[in-house]
Amino acid sequence: MDSHPSPLRDEPLGWTFFRQWLKSPLSIAAISPSSRQLARQMVAELPVDARRVIELGGGTGVITQALLDHGIAADQLLVLELNPELHDHLRRRFPQVAVACADACDLPEVARRAGLLADGPADAVVSGLGMLSMPRATQRRILQAAFDVLRPDGRFIQFTYGPAGPVAGEVVADLGLVARRGNLAWWNIPPATVYVYTRRTDRSPA
Repeated sequence: MDSHPSPLRDEPLGWTFFRQWLKSPLSIAAISPSSRQLARQMVAELPVDARRVIELGGGTGVITQALLDHGIAADQLLVLELNPELHDHLRRRFPQVAVACADACDLPEVARRAGLLADGPADAVVSGLGMLSMPRATQRRILQAAFDVLRPDGRFIQFTYGPAGPVAGEVVADLGLVARRGNLAWWNIPPATVYVYTRRTDRSPA
């Protein structure tokens, strides 16, 4: 029996997320977890044949649950969460899913160690990271790491609270990517917009 239960075990998810934000506001982009509406809109942008998916910044698991509900098998899903307490929470909530306490910049090595890429590259990377507040160099490292593990037509799916795309235009251009704006989740707090990034299929300027 656990004589020292985790403070995350029984508290509401919203409070869990807010408490972690209070501890480290620069590393957690929002003061509340993603809404189910936003999670559904993120999942709706998966390729129709998606089987192997990676989630960056699992948080309290709202998007993780939406991916499982969509039909992504637990053994074909890898979740990265850098916050140790949220990582432990995710491991308890989703014991069949591979959850790594790791930096998204190290994704290729993390995915290799987890064995997720043994049968081929990932179909999509779904991100809950606060890309908009990151330096461009960090954005570049994360996007490069993601596309290193994605199939040629794979998708990087990201949401943002800002009025513009979450990834700097020069980073998108330098990596040879195309950005597409998706749906707006009005009921999220604050409202959030989904963006989808894919590799360019030609060599013309972005």
